[in-house]
Parts: sequence; structure tokens; C-alpha cells
Amino acid sequence: MAHEFRDEADQRRYAMYVDGELVSVLDYRENDDAVTFPHTYTVPAHRGHGYAGELVAYAVDDVEARNDKRIVPMCWFVGTWFDEHPEKTPLLSRNVAD
Repeated sequence: MAHEFRDEADQRRYAMYVDGELVSVLDYRENDDAVTFPHTYTVPAHRGHGYAGELVAYAVDDVEARNDKRIVPMCWFVGTWFDEHPEKTPLLSRNVAD
């Protein structure tokens, strides 16, 4: 199965496709010094395969590689992902004003 990740900036989301089919999305909002992740969604037929976690990992790595912005995890799933990946906590911001 081919996994493809995209930053679909026009829709302000990261998306994951498996064999060309959209399986998960992670919405984002940017301001001057932070990227907020307010919502993660996996298509119900594709839940339970770890796709959302893979997508969050991709998005976090992308934000880290592209700029020095901090991440605000507004979505509970993204917050839990950071709890499970403490090595990435230096990227976190407590709020958008940080």
C-alpha cells in the first residue's frame, strides 16, 4: 500500500492518502509564530490503522523542518500524540501568543 502525505495549503490541512484514497486529515492554522492543529479526522472505514498518528508525525516533522514556529495542539489527538512523543515537546507552545 502506497502512503502519500500532502500539505494541502489551499485547504489549510495536511492529508494522508493510501493507494490514492484520502484516509486522514489534520487541519492547521498559522500565525506569525505558531501553527495550531485544531482538528484531526480519519475516514471511519480507515480508523484503527494508525493513519492519524502517522499524519501527525509527518505534520510535526514538516513544521519543524520548514520554520521555527511553535505548535499549539488544540485537538485532543494531537495533544495525546505529543504525550507519547516527549522528544518533540520542545516544539510546543502553551498558547498562540508564546
